[in-house]
Amino acid sequence: MKIVKFDKFFFMNTYRCVIVDDNELDRLTITSYLSRFDDLEIVKVCSNATDALVATDNNEVDILFLDIDMPNMSGLELRKKAKQVPICIFATDHPEFALESFELETLDYLLKPYSFERFSLCVNRIREYMRIRTKAIQYEFEEERNVFYVKEGHKKVKIFLNDVLYLNAFQNYTLIVTLTDKHYVLMSLGSLLKEVNFQEFLRVHKSYAVNPDYITSIKTKEIILKSETPIPIGRSYKENLNHFK
Repeated sequence: MKIVKFDKFFFMNTYRCVIVDDNELDRLTITSYLSRFDDLEIVKVCSNATDALVATDNNEVDILFLDIDMPNMSGLELRKKAKQVPICIFATDHPEFALESFELETLDYLLKPYSFERFSLCVNRIREYMRIRTKAIQYEFEEERNVFYVKEGHKKVKIFLNDVLYLNAFQNYTLIVTLTDKHYVLMSLGSLLKEVNFQEFLRVHKSYAVNPDYITSIKTKEIILKSETPIPIGRSYKENLNHFK
């Protein structure tokens, strides 16, 4: 496995996978699909969750491909015990568990039978998530009044709060979008909004908060910012915008 050093952090070119499914044909399908991607390495193929839990404890694993309906321990139960694995993909024929699975930091939910094309879209999501995760890990967040610093390696980028348009949640990371740039920080949107400088931002969606100074119009389902960027409005967050109308 090739490893490239970046400052004190490491970016892994190959992502290590564990496959867990009690159906042999389904195990073979994922194994076959994964073999077509050079950057995905199979560490272990398991027919039950117990063996998979041992595999995740004894190996550095980046991705879990999990069935849900398995004897003794379900895929959902396994995910709860293996939260240290950054990426979880459920591959199942039970659509009714989709909502519950995403509460366990699931990146994708494949419904059997799925095509190679659908699996390829999943792989692209994995790559994008790992790219963002690696970049965000390289940042340290520091704050002072009306200014914050994003540290990349040994370089600090000074950002004025007034330049921030909106914040976008991406699992445990937050994308900070300014007038001229984008920055990822290893902090959830909820945690970031508790910081002193960001308490004036308006949470308008579970995944978005906006700088109120940049709101130009409010529509039924979206906010338009001065940059002409549309931001969706979540149903449970509409009351946060009442005093703008």
